[in-house]
Amino acid sequence: MTEKQTVTDVIVVGAGPTGLLLAGDLAAAGVGVTVLEKRASESNLTRAFAVHARTLELLDARGLADELIATGRPLGHLRLFNKLRVELTDLPTRFPFVLITPQYRTEQLLLDRAVKAGATIVRGAEVTGLQQDADGVTVETVENGAATTRRARYAVGADGVHSTVRELLGLPFPGESVVDSVLLADVRLEREPDEAVSVGANEHGFSFLVPFGDGWYRIIAWDRAERFTDGTTPPLDVLADIARDTLGEDYGLHDVRWSSTFHSDERQVPNYRSGRVLLAGDAAHCHSPAGGLGMNTGLQDAANLSWKLAAAVRGRATDALLDTYQTERHPVGRAVLRTSGALIRLALAQSAATRALRGALASIAEHVDLVVERGARTISGIGIAYPAPKDAHPLVGKRVPDLRLTALEQPREGGPAAPQRLYEALRAGEFVLVSNDEVTAADPWADRLVTAAPADPHGKLRDTVLLIRPDGYAAWAAVDPGAGELRAALTEWLGEA
Repeated sequence: MTEKQTVTDVIVVGAGPTGLLLAGDLAAAGVGVTVLEKRASESNLTRAFAVHARTLELLDARGLADELIATGRPLGHLRLFNKLRVELTDLPTRFPFVLITPQYRTEQLLLDRAVKAGATIVRGAEVTGLQQDADGVTVETVENGAATTRRARYAVGADGVHSTVRELLGLPFPGESVVDSVLLADVRLEREPDEAVSVGANEHGFSFLVPFGDGWYRIIAWDRAERFTDGTTPPLDVLADIARDTLGEDYGLHDVRWSSTFHSDERQVPNYRSGRVLLAGDAAHCHSPAGGLGMNTGLQDAANLSWKLAAAVRGRATDALLDTYQTERHPVGRAVLRTSGALIRLALAQSAATRALRGALASIAEHVDLVVERGARTISGIGIAYPAPKDAHPLVGKRVPDLRLTALEQPREGGPAAPQRLYEALRAGEFVLVSNDEVTAADPWADRLVTAAPADPHGKLRDTVLLIRPDGYAAWAAVDPGAGELRAALTEWLGEA
């Protein structure tokens, strides 16, 4: 084998949704990024179908949400345990629904964006070694039979549950298996279900039926009475039986084009960062498919990390900024494990008493608006907030909704139109400063900052200056701040002018 060496700013291992969003953000920011993917070709295998509201907001901030929505089916509610209906239509977002679309469609949009922005995608690249020092990371790979050494300032492991990067770092992945013998299959149906997503759970087990949109359906099922080892092919009659037992009918299930069996773990790495190497998505945390939270959490990891990595590479941030990836996202991952774990344990309830309790809780929750609203915010991601200093403005650390904006100055003739919404302004990949008044103190940062005014000058932000991070969370806010206070905040978050 011949050996060669290449150098870039950031190496991302894994070309799934998490790695591709991260790579696209870095490339759009002018950061050199190479994505290493073990798969030689793209796979149509997908376990994720749900794209929740917060993820759609992040895709909107990249100009991708509307295109993705056109590929799927928005669903205004979720139904759990055959009884509890979680309404999403009242969520305070442009996307008050969950989008049902196969994962490969999300991946394709993110791949196209990353490549267009200048990211290098290397398929058939198996990582075999990783070392780091004070200046960077060396990654050893085998690519099409050739040994290759790649060097970067930082590396990110977004390579899934069985992460090679995590293993090479020697990081623990504590947790347990929560459900085994989960059956998956792509099938055709003779009769189309009434619901976009059909979910059923009872004493027989559970099943989940969702359309690809091209006549094929994915069924995910668990039969309490039968067990299959990972990777085996479940018989068609078993799939039909569990569908009838949990959904009430099998919809004429036939023509299996692919099927398999897997088990689901509940694990989280204690530290998402190890020096110049970071973990994201399933490489950092994994859990049951209940709630459809896995891919969404990974994409939100990437959105949190990408601008921080870009700032570090550009020399605009101290090392402490990268540490906030751990302090902000690790608690979110832990909360997701708790949420999906509670849902799957209730779905798998073994005893009649526990199943009765599940039904009672669902009935109570359905009639308590606050419980249902909190559940909707949790599952959708809208309710996620990050820690803020004790004396900070109440907005700091909170997700900022899609504010209506107006330009502080008229756009130059022939220049781009001023953004009309916050998530349009965020497409620049930079911080956004929202103020009713011109803020000349911010002029030295004009090359890394979008400035705008709230469209309603008399609204809630009338006296507030708000600095919004590239991931849509409030970094800093103050009421009638002085020029020195504003400059200090901009220096802290955007680096020296």
